[in-house]
Amino acid sequence: MTAIFKKEIQSFFSSATGYLVIGVFLLISGLFLFVFNGNYNILDYGFADLSSFFNLAPWIFIFLIPAITMKSFAEEKKMGTMELLLTRPIGKWNLVLGKFFGTFTLCILALIPTLIYAYSIYQLGDPIGNLDIGATLGSYLGLILLAASYTAIGLFASALTNNQITAFIIAVFLCFFCFFFFEGLANYQLLENSAYGIEYLGISYHYKSMSRGVIDTRDLVYFFSLIVLFISLTYIKISSKLKTD
Repeated sequence: MTAIFKKEIQSFFSSATGYLVIGVFLLISGLFLFVFNGNYNILDYGFADLSSFFNLAPWIFIFLIPAITMKSFAEEKKMGTMELLLTRPIGKWNLVLGKFFGTFTLCILALIPTLIYAYSIYQLGDPIGNLDIGATLGSYLGLILLAASYTAIGLFASALTNNQITAFIIAVFLCFFCFFFFEGLANYQLLENSAYGIEYLGISYHYKSMSRGVIDTRDLVYFFSLIVLFISLTYIKISSKLKTD
């Protein structure tokens, strides 16, 4: 797994991919938070908190993370190196986990510079330090788990096809579905008193719950279960590829 992990990290930063991903994320979030007028602008919001950033980040990640993961397995298939990887004594689990942690690490590296936003709001508060630290830390933890979930979904999408664009589209759809669909369905109240149960199935409910600064074990179990589910589905897909060949 370590060899695959190092290979993924090197592939990101040996080209412009890794720097581009981090730069695009910081540029888009920075423009919406401090430059563009609108609901996400922190300076127009008038309160010393980062809720605008944590509301915006899932939307950026829905497109950014699939753009990172789309080549993970699709490119290997297209170049014919997938069969070589599967026949090597590294193990299919090591292959999947190595690619997962490699991509997830890049997402974490993109998040680290955003701590500057928290420091800026901390200094801009009246009085200085007027920032809800608990809610901020909970939101960052939720965002990290969200990034891990999107990464697992993106890897599964990449394992389904040998076309990177197709993998990107599938991953965007699945991320959007898992995050927004159940909350949107609950808002229609089609099943009356069952709305809460439907909303609980979506990522949005648990992400917003953690953004309040309360770390609930149910939210942690949900995110870890979702991550394990899609990593397992990726493993199954990779295993079936080996059997069919």
